[in-house]
Amino acid sequence: MKKLDWYILNKLLISFVFCMLLFTVIAVAIDTSEKSDDFVKSGLSSWQIFTKYYMGFIPYIWSLLFPLFVFIAVIFFTSKMALRSEVIAILASGTRFTRFLRPYMIGGLLLATLLFFGRAYFIPMANNIMSNFRKTYIDKNDPLKNRSESACSTCFYKRVDSVTYMGVKNFDALTQKSGAFFIDRVKKGRVVYNLRAESVRWDTTKKMRRWVAENVVERQVDSLGERVTHLKEKVVRLNMAPDELIKDEYLKDKLTTPGLKRLIKNEQLRGTEGLNALKVELYKRTSTPFTVLLLTFIGAVIASRKTRGGSGMHLALGIVIAAVFILADQFSTVFSTKGSFPPLLAAWIPNLFFTLVALRLYTTAPK
Repeated sequence: MKKLDWYILNKLLISFVFCMLLFTVIAVAIDTSEKSDDFVKSGLSSWQIFTKYYMGFIPYIWSLLFPLFVFIAVIFFTSKMALRSEVIAILASGTRFTRFLRPYMIGGLLLATLLFFGRAYFIPMANNIMSNFRKTYIDKNDPLKNRSESACSTCFYKRVDSVTYMGVKNFDALTQKSGAFFIDRVKKGRVVYNLRAESVRWDTTKKMRRWVAENVVERQVDSLGERVTHLKEKVVRLNMAPDELIKDEYLKDKLTTPGLKRLIKNEQLRGTEGLNALKVELYKRTSTPFTVLLLTFIGAVIASRKTRGGSGMHLALGIVIAAVFILADQFSTVFSTKGSFPPLLAAWIPNLFFTLVALRLYTTAPK
């Protein structure tokens, strides 16, 4: 690392922090104005709102706009360098253009690594804080959130494994107990086992946590006929925890990357459909850090050219590129979550396209 590298890296990090703090203030101000009625209805103090909501909202905004923060920061300080002819002096001294870009890529890699581990482990913790506040104080006042798409919003029908299906009615997340419960086991198109129970509960009194069905009627069907057994209680083996029987639209955002991988794997084993939203979220936790590196490169190439418009022209061009990138990212995400577009391709196709844009800009940049 030479003095030039430290000079550019220092400017990159300072500009990034300044940009992040500026946009954070704007985002908090806008969000506060939108949710002021909900905050008043909650009856919480300003400090409680900050600790129970904004301690989660601020990291969420950082992770959401992190690539944009980096992109604008790079364009801002590099265009200033170009305007003062610093870039021309650096290149005229014999420094190659690729050498000039090296501190940008080091800084971009540093910030991309920070985002990668943040989205994998720390941002989900912040999302948990924010989502708990939203469910408790905001979503309950939203008629769209409270509208049930089925007759029973606490009823579940799930595939436990390749041959076993279960259903539960009126599951109470607080007591971890339900109403009517059944299990069907199907082989070669025929029901070979059936269990009906008045209720099922999550038993934590033993060292091994387990599901216990109450007032059970058990039927087994084989070549000898049908055998019926009545039991007061029966331990039921289900590869499922109580929190998996709670409908949580924020679940994918609250899980760490290892937890999200386990959830996808378990749901695939159960034959659950409609997992594209979970897969897109998983793949984006890798593709978004690469976006940081890519936008750092594009911003440095664009802003290093000295123009008559100065920083204004560079910022305008940067905003246009960022807007196109965001639109491409949103379109690909919607096509995957609402359609049949492959999740891996949906997460990476904006990066693939703008990689070509970056190479084109690099070949036409003055060196």
